[in-house]
Amino acid sequence: MALPFFYKEDIAAGAEQVILDEDTSKHIVQVLRMQNGEQLQLTDGKGNLFTGVITDNNRKRCAVAILQTTNLQPQTRKISIAISLLKNTSRFEWFLEKATEIGVSEIIPLVCARTEKTAFKYDRMKSILVSAMLQSQQCRLPVLQEPIKFNQLVQTAPHPQKLIAHCEETGVKQALSTLQPVSASAIILIGPEGDFTPEEIQLALGNNFSAATLGNTRLRTETAGVVAASLLCLV
Repeated sequence: MALPFFYKEDIAAGAEQVILDEDTSKHIVQVLRMQNGEQLQLTDGKGNLFTGVITDNNRKRCAVAILQTTNLQPQTRKISIAISLLKNTSRFEWFLEKATEIGVSEIIPLVCARTEKTAFKYDRMKSILVSAMLQSQQCRLPVLQEPIKFNQLVQTAPHPQKLIAHCEETGVKQALSTLQPVSASAIILIGPEGDFTPEEIQLALGNNFSAATLGNTRLRTETAGVVAASLLCLV
C-alpha cells in the first residue's frame, strides 16, 4: 500500500527533519490518525521525493524525520500553457487540475481583449495545483504565474517553440496532433470565449508564433487547454 503523500514547499537540501504546517499536521494527526513511528512521503514540488517517519504527531506542528531522499528525473520537455481567464471560475479551476495531472510545466493566465473576468485568487489556484499534483502522485508542481496581458506575453515569451491556437479561418494552421517537437520548451496560447481578436492573432504571428489547430470542432477554452496539454506533453 502506498504511503500517505504530502506537500511541503521548502525543504532544505540535506534536511534531517521537517516541521509541517498546521493544515497538513491536522490532516495527518486528526483525519488519518497517524502515530509516531509511521512513515509517509513528502515532496517539495521541485522533483524531490522524501520518505520520512513521524517523530512528533503534534496536530499543529507535526515533526517528520527524513529517512530517504530521491531526486526524480526532470521532464524531458517543458510545456507552458498560456490561457485566458474565464468568466466561470470553476471552469478555469477544472483546467488547472487537469493540466497538472497531465504534467504541464507552467501555467500562465492571460488577459486578452475579450477576456470577461480578470479577478484571480492566486493562493486558491495554487492550492488546486498542489491537490492535483498529490492526487496524481507527482513530484513536480507546475509554475503558476500571475495574470499577464496578452500583448506583453507575446512580445516577451522566451520559448523556442511558440504556438497560438485560434478559430480564424484565414492563414495556414498546423494540426497540433501532427506537430513535431523542435525544442525542449514550447508555449501555446489559448484564447477566451469569443477567441482572440484578429489584431491579437496578427501580433502573435508577427512575434514568431505559429498558428495551430486542435481539431475540427470548436472547443471551450478550458477544453482546448486540456487538449493542447495532452497533445504537447504526451508526444
